[in-house]
Amino acid sequence: MSLRSTVDFLLYQWLDAESLNQRARFADHSRETFDAVFDTCERIAREKYAPFNRLVDMQEPHFDGEKVILPQATHDAQKAYAASGMLSAAQDYESGGMQLPYTVEASANAFFAMASVSIGSGMLTTGNANLLMVHGTDLQKEVFAKNEFSGRFSGTMCLSEPQAGSSLSDVITRALPDGADFESEPLGPRFRLKGHKMWISAGEHELTDNIIHLVLAKIPGPDGKLIPGTRGISLFIVPKKMVNTAGELTGVRNDVALAGLNHKLGWRGTTNTLLNFGEGKYPVDGQAGAVGYLVGQPHQGLRCMFHMMNEARIGVGTAATMLGMAGYYASLDYARNRPQGRPITGAGKDASAPQSRIIEHADVKRMLLAQKSYCEGALALELYCARLVDEQHTAGPEAADDARLLLEVLTPIAKSWPSEWCLEANSLAIQVHGGYGYTRDFPVEQYWRDNRLNMIHEGTHGIQALDLLGRKVLMEGGRGLALLTARISATAERALQVPELADHARALVQALQQVAHATQAAWATGTPGDALANAVPYMQAFGHTVLAWIWLDVGLAALRADATKSVASTLGKIGAMAYFYHYELPKIGAWLNVVQNRDLTCANLPEEAF
Repeated sequence: MSLRSTVDFLLYQWLDAESLNQRARFADHSRETFDAVFDTCERIAREKYAPFNRLVDMQEPHFDGEKVILPQATHDAQKAYAASGMLSAAQDYESGGMQLPYTVEASANAFFAMASVSIGSGMLTTGNANLLMVHGTDLQKEVFAKNEFSGRFSGTMCLSEPQAGSSLSDVITRALPDGADFESEPLGPRFRLKGHKMWISAGEHELTDNIIHLVLAKIPGPDGKLIPGTRGISLFIVPKKMVNTAGELTGVRNDVALAGLNHKLGWRGTTNTLLNFGEGKYPVDGQAGAVGYLVGQPHQGLRCMFHMMNEARIGVGTAATMLGMAGYYASLDYARNRPQGRPITGAGKDASAPQSRIIEHADVKRMLLAQKSYCEGALALELYCARLVDEQHTAGPEAADDARLLLEVLTPIAKSWPSEWCLEANSLAIQVHGGYGYTRDFPVEQYWRDNRLNMIHEGTHGIQALDLLGRKVLMEGGRGLALLTARISATAERALQVPELADHARALVQALQQVAHATQAAWATGTPGDALANAVPYMQAFGHTVLAWIWLDVGLAALRADATKSVASTLGKIGAMAYFYHYELPKIGAWLNVVQNRDLTCANLPEEAF
């Protein structure tokens, strides 16, 4: 199956995306408009992204002393993406958007991610602008967000610092009021920022007229000291170049300087930077300090930023999924065309017989089926989460609140599960190619290198696990987990009525019971150290259970669409589902064993023992 046919099935026959057009916000749309968006995105991805994926990997960004140089192909791709309208696809018509469902936007962006995730498609810019549309003032929306949606400006998120990494409590970038009348600035209360931000994707380039940094910093108290922890964090708009209230560049460079480019294993087409704020290299009005405009209320920056971070986590999961999918399609094509070995018959191998194509060998089928089950399952998960976003924003109050809670529980899985298992799919794609897969003559080694980042950025694997077991399954008295459990159970009940799915349904119910028991056992002592010592194995088991549910629900839809199982795509879905239940779901027992026993082998080993 092609990506397009997979997307079409998941959207229209599984998620019933067409029914969204019955809601007032999407009433102007139909399947025809959705398909037209996909046609455009497929074409741009095919023409402007895919042919240059290797080029941007080989021609890394470099700094010539004045500006960052990127290949012309990156400029062309960015312009084509902006011209497509995808930066503002889900925004109101009044904001220049298309009012598309987020489900459709996420599906359309999958084509770009598979063609070249390294070039990028504006995920951070869209997230940056979306945050401002929720938390910014009317003028901040006009000057910054709408210019980002048009592609004239681009955006970043600046959280991490060299000494702090993911520990936002330890942020020390300072923001001081810029003059006595700092609160009267029309673009928002004006501050001067000083500090350093690390791992800033797209932090410096010449692709757009301006770069709008969203920066976490702390406003000192009356005693001049920073408030400890995350409570003191505020959020600021810090443009690379100063603008007036009409959004026009003033010709003044803000005091934001590139300190260095990070040279990465993969994802090389996008710059990653260390930025210095307020070091005095570009003084504004004769003084050091990067000018920043407060977003929202003081000390509420992390709450605002999480609006962008959660979107980014779903985006990371989609990127991981599509890199896995790209490797799957490449290895499938290779396996269908590579002759090697001969079939084993009752009399052994006949050396005079024609060679077999490697897809005829059982172990190669195993590796291909594993990739298919990981990647198509992960894509279904991401689109399910995207559908929940639409439910949260456009459904009735009760359904919207349910969607919000389900998203809270599923977001760590949507980010982490594809990051781990679609990376494994990339490793299997290399294995299918054999020695050739380890060379640059084939694309699969780049897909693996590009995908390795996804377990790290936007919250590492360990952080997602702590979030899941330490917060998400417990929040609101466990109501989100109960909602998810009810949905999984409902799918299992339906599948029990279908003979070929009944065994899978029973396995899913058993897995769900194991997860519930392990969740309770992990917290039996009430001690976070006991519960969270094995948060990652818990997340792996939880994620596998969620994916088993997704596959069973997809399997039900596939059988409804083709009751005769006469279509190869239906056989493929049923086969991938069976693989997941036979080869993957049984793994959760080992993971949950250490969780429910609160095994402290890792936590208690003294440092000197290493």
